[in-house]
Amino acid sequence: MRYWLLKSEPDVWSIKQQKKAGAKGVSWDGVRNYQAANYLKDMCEGDLCYFYHSNIGKEIVGIVKVIKKAFLDKSDKKGRFVAVQVRFEKEFKNPITLEKIKKTESISHLPLIKQSRLSVMPIDFKSWKIIYKMGKVSK
Repeated sequence: MRYWLLKSEPDVWSIKQQKKAGAKGVSWDGVRNYQAANYLKDMCEGDLCYFYHSNIGKEIVGIVKVIKKAFLDKSDKKGRFVAVQVRFEKEFKNPITLEKIKKTESISHLPLIKQSRLSVMPIDFKSWKIIYKMGKVSK
């Protein structure tokens, strides 16, 4: 299993909407950056992803699980990009702000800080565990 971070603007797609999508999940599509698209291609069923609200909030708000590996993104008319299917898993009691991540030395190396415009990125297991504890996950 690998760990990732997916970014979405909450006024476009929020953790609440993800939760309402239920067990079948939704297609994580619309990614048009080649590096981010390559990360989508690397995802496997069962991988876990932090759900990050970008622009508004700038905080990790929960966890989703990859339930279908990369497939052609139906929103891409040219057929170059892929999507994955993700399902809601958990929501954080305490969302973790970008500011808090920057101030936490043990996770200040994350691509979220170094490559802030990237919408899909890997997270190492040690950092995953630190963030998980910070978020005090609820059901």
